[in-house]
Amino acid sequence: MNGLAARIHAALPQTQCTRCGYPDCAAYAQAIAGGEADINQCPPGGAEGIARLALITGRPASALNPDNGSEGPRQLAVIDETWCIGCTLCLDACPVDAILGSNKLMHTVIEPCCTGCELCIPVCPVDCISLENVTGERTGWAAWSEADAALALKRYEIHSYRRIQDEGKHQKWLEEKAEAALADLPGHSQHTDPAVLDQKRAVIEAALARARARRDPGKNSG
Repeated sequence: MNGLAARIHAALPQTQCTRCGYPDCAAYAQAIAGGEADINQCPPGGAEGIARLALITGRPASALNPDNGSEGPRQLAVIDETWCIGCTLCLDACPVDAILGSNKLMHTVIEPCCTGCELCIPVCPVDCISLENVTGERTGWAAWSEADAALALKRYEIHSYRRIQDEGKHQKWLEEKAEAALADLPGHSQHTDPAVLDQKRAVIEAALARARARRDPGKNSG
């Protein structure tokens, strides 16, 4: 992230809500810095957020783009525990790990950590999550703070790191299964035709090579 993008990123509320049209605040900041996005696409930042970005970028301030949503009070996700089935889908959706729970057990929201991003709402299969206004008439940055943004960013970074680690473990497990199949292909296949087995071996070896290249691109280049 270049210097301009870093300054823009630091001025964003870090709710990670994706309403700007980008996967997170960092991606939006980089898009603004690269001239690919306008400065009026962040509903949580509201009018004050647009003014902050205008000062940083030198672009004129404009009204919040309605296609991205509207400025409003801070929302808090609330789980109706009488309807929660413990599916864990909201845990995966929450970008700041503000929901506690496990499979088939009750989930609950860690209130001080919830950014009101709303990403848990559409994934709930039983519609047991609602949003409550917790800042009254205060909206945008008046309903948020630098401390809130710093906490949200820290939790998002931890969440992202953990997700990468989990994906890496899953990928390693898949590779180990593929390697085991290669070591004893006849025992892992219903086919006995040597030509078919050779074809399957080639497919598995190619898949393993692609997986290793993704994991360590430098090692497999040149």
